[in-house]
Amino acid sequence: MMDWTDRHCRYFHRQLNGAALLYTEMVTTGAVIHGDRDHLLGFDPAEHPVALQVGGSEPDELAQAGRIGAGYGYDEINLNVGCPSERVQKGSFGACLMKEPELVRDCMAALREAVDVPVTVKTRIGVDEQDSFHFLQDFVATVAESGVRTFIIHARKAWLKGLSPKQNREIPPLAYARVHQLREAFPGLRFILNGGLREVDSALAELAHVDGIMLGRAAYQHPWILVELGDRLGQPVADSRSSVIEAMADYAADHIARGGRLQQVARHMLGLFHGCPGARRWRQILSQNMHRPGVGPELFFHACPERAAA
Repeated sequence: MMDWTDRHCRYFHRQLNGAALLYTEMVTTGAVIHGDRDHLLGFDPAEHPVALQVGGSEPDELAQAGRIGAGYGYDEINLNVGCPSERVQKGSFGACLMKEPELVRDCMAALREAVDVPVTVKTRIGVDEQDSFHFLQDFVATVAESGVRTFIIHARKAWLKGLSPKQNREIPPLAYARVHQLREAFPGLRFILNGGLREVDSALAELAHVDGIMLGRAAYQHPWILVELGDRLGQPVADSRSSVIEAMADYAADHIARGGRLQQVARHMLGLFHGCPGARRWRQILSQNMHRPGVGPELFFHACPERAAA
C-alpha cells in the first residue's frame, strides 16, 4: 500500500473503526535510518493500534530500524516479504526473500531481539515456480525458528518477472485453502489471511479457518467496509458518514494550520460514499476542488450527500 496508507489515511480509517490494527505503507530500512524520520514515522496517537511495515534484508539494519520504529511508539513491527515490484527486488527485499528463508529467519530474529513489541511477517504463498505447499510449509517452519508467531499471508503467489505489481494482485489465483492448511500444520502459530477480501460475509466466513483477516485496497476504495466488519465483530465503529466528515474536517483544519494542504487528507476520502446515492457528486466535488489554493475543510460539508439530502 505504498503511497496509500500514510498518516492521513490511517487517521481517516481510525474514525471508521476504533479497534482494527492499522499498518503503515512499507518504509525501507534505509529511509528509516537515514531519512526524515518525523515525516516518515510520525503519527497521531489516535491511530493506535498501528504497525510499522518495513522493507529490508540486512538483519542489523532491520534491528536498527525496528528500534527506531518502536521508539516512535508503534505497536508492532512487520517485515514485508510479499511485495513483487521490480524496484523492491532491486533492493533485494520483498517477495524475492521467499527464496531465502534462512535469511528471513535471521532478519526476524534480529527484529525480535531489538524490540519489545510484537514482530510479524507478511508474505505470499509462493514465488515464481516455487509454489507448492511443501515449499510454503518449509518456508514458514524455517522463519518460525526465529520465534515469530504471526504470519500475514497474501493468498496468491508472486511472479517476479513478467507481471506488474497490479497484475500480481489479480492474475495469480487466490488459494485460501493453502492458508487454511498452514493453520492446521502449525497450530502454535497465528495466520492472518490477505488478498481478495472484498465482501463482508465472505471475509467473516474466513475467520472459521484463520486467526484474522487483513484488507488492503478494498478498505481504501470502499472504506465503509471497516464499519460493516467492525459492527459484526463488536468493535467500536462510526455511527454515520457525517460524523466521520466532522472529525476529518477538524483534523484537516489542524493540518492546514500547520502548513499542510487539504488534498493530502481529502484524497483518501474519495470512497467514503461508495455505493451510496450521491457518491459520484462527492467524488467529483472533492476531486475537482481539493487541489485549489486556499480551499479548506468546508469543502467536505459542501460535497456531503447526507447534508445535501437533509
